[in-house]
Amino acid sequence: MSLPGDDPGTPAYSADAPDPLHRLTHEHETRRLAEEKKNERMVWWYLAYFLFGIHIVAFVMIYAVMHAK
Repeated sequence: MSLPGDDPGTPAYSADAPDPLHRLTHEHETRRLAEEKKNERMVWWYLAYFLFGIHIVAFVMIYAVMHAK
C-alpha cells in the first residue's frame, strides 16, 4: 500500500485537489523540494570551490619548498 508522499521526489498531493488542505500541502511540498534542490546544488558549488582552493594552496606550498634556498 503506497501513501501520498512515499516517493521523496514528488509532492504528496496534486495542485487541483478539491480539499484546500491538500492544495496547501502540495504547494508547501513543491516549494520545499525546490529549496532542497537549490541547497544541494549550492553545497556542491561550495565543495568545488573548497577543493579548488586547497589545490591552489598545495601548489603554492610545493613551489615554495622547491624554490627555497
